[in-house]
Amino acid sequence: MGLSAMKWVQMIAAGGICCIGGPALIYYVTPTEEELFMRYNPELQRRSLENRAQKQEDFDNFVNRLKQYSKSDKPIWAVMEQEEEKLRQSALQQRIADQRAANDAAEARRLEIKNHSS
Repeated sequence: MGLSAMKWVQMIAAGGICCIGGPALIYYVTPTEEELFMRYNPELQRRSLENRAQKQEDFDNFVNRLKQYSKSDKPIWAVMEQEEEKLRQSALQQRIADQRAANDAAEARRLEIKNHSS
């Protein structure tokens, strides 16, 4: 009980319409970045233009870090976790050093005031 030739043609045509026509329709109705930008209100356009360079720089830094991480034999997420841990440790060490410097400065002021008042 095979299908007739007409049914095969109809199925192939329907498949072609779905496989080619669907993505073509999406491509046709999706606005470009410029069209979306022009729909912004002027305040958002100004803010977007101001932040564009910073966002591009952040993205470039991110991509460069990913390239560095990918040079390792370990998975990228493992290398990223190690790097974040190193950054946390260095930030902690910096805070400790800043706190010590502030404490030393406060102690020096106390001694200066004490010696000056004597």
